[in-house]
This record gives sequence, structure tokens and C-alpha cells, in this order.
Amino acid sequence: MWPDGDDTVAVVTGGTRGIGRAVVHYLAERGVSVVATYCADETAAAQLESELGSFDTESRVHQFDVGDADAVAAAFEAVREEFGPVDVLVNNAGTMANGLSVRLSDDNWERVVQTNLSGAFYCSRAALGQMLRSDGGSVVNVSSVAALRGWSGQANYAASKAGLVGLTRSLAREYGSRDVRVNAVCPGYTETQLLTSGPYDDAEAVLAEEPIPQDRLADPEEVAEVIGFLASPAASYVSGAVLRVDGGLLA
Repeated sequence: MWPDGDDTVAVVTGGTRGIGRAVVHYLAERGVSVVATYCADETAAAQLESELGSFDTESRVHQFDVGDADAVAAAFEAVREEFGPVDVLVNNAGTMANGLSVRLSDDNWERVVQTNLSGAFYCSRAALGQMLRSDGGSVVNVSSVAALRGWSGQANYAASKAGLVGLTRSLAREYGSRDVRVNAVCPGYTETQLLTSGPYDDAEAVLAEEPIPQDRLADPEEVAEVIGFLASPAASYVSGAVLRVDGGLLA
């Protein structure tokens, strides 16, 4: 799937926990040089940095806020200088701040949209600038089933993730002729720390209320497999796709 893995450079935002960490492992196992980004969790970053030492690839953990356009531009230039042009971008960084719309503060609206949507745009813009000057590349945006259905108390989160779907389709049209593919995945309920930021406390609470046909939550590794496929040469004719990974939740 990655015949030229040794020459592939990937950036995974929000790469030190949950789905992002699983994606980093997936890529590093296949010889891809990975830069995993994070914003604030130093403990998770240190743990991942230790884990990366077990892979036979040059990979790094890098701190910056995806919602800061200047920091994003500087970080991607640093990646280019150290590793070469970015071939794969996984926009996974995300956050939640739940509340009914009439009680949702400006700060909680803006913070979620800035991280989840604007951050993905800033990172895509920086990565695309490098991909267009080299041999193309692949962008995978991690959206959510919330983009397709919506959940009470998550207007900011659902709007930001729906925006990612629109961004995916627009970028796929803009740059398909330049050998750049852009796709999105929409995970359902997944066993990550972000799960408890939502309306549920744990997996049992989800399954008690949500009719998931497979009757379980996803493992981060299962979502990473799909992201890895979309990012890889195996998906060379897949672009503009929005793929649910939800155990049949929205079937």
C-alpha cells in the first residue's frame, strides 16, 4: 500500500491522542515519516515521542495551535526544511464545547469552529502549497457523523464538522487536476478521550441510547485503517469522498 513509504512525509494534526495517535502508528509502521502535532497535552506528546522511537522511520512531535494561521505556516515550513515537502496531511485536530445554542457563549462557538474548521483550512493551505510544487499528495479530513445528522447541544461541533465536508469537496475539485486528492472520514462513536467531552460519560451510556447496528464503539485503530487507505496510493482514484466509519449508525 505504501511502496514508497520511505520517501513519504505526513503531518497528522492532533496526532498524540485517540484517532490521531492511531493514524501516526499506522503510517510509521509503513515507513512513512510522520510529524504528529499537538496543542497543549505535554504528557500525551511525551508518550508518543517515546513510542516513535520503536519505528524504523524519522518522525517527530511538534507543538503548535492549528487555529493560529501564522503558527501553522511556520510549522509547515519547518517540516519542509527538515523532511521535504508534505505528501500527506491528516486534519484530525478537534475539540468540543457543548451547550444548547441559546446558552452557547461566543467563546465556545469561536473556539470550536476555529480549531475544527479554520485549523483544517490553514493546515490544508500550507500543505497544498507544498504539494502543488512537488508531485501532488493526499489530504484526509477527519469530520464526524455529527456533520451528517447533528446532535442536540453540539451546534458548534456539528457546524464545524459539516464545514469540513464542504471544504473537502471544494478542495477535491480545485486540485484534482494537479494530482492532489482530498477526502473525508466521518467517524461515529469511538473509544477516545473526546468521547467523554460529549453528552455521554462512557461507552455503556452511548450503547444504552444509540442504536448502533454493530452494538459497539469503534476502536481508534479501525478508523485509522480507513484514513490510511484514503491517504495511500491504494486510493489513487478516490477524491471528494465522504466515508462514514460508524458501525452502521446512520445506515
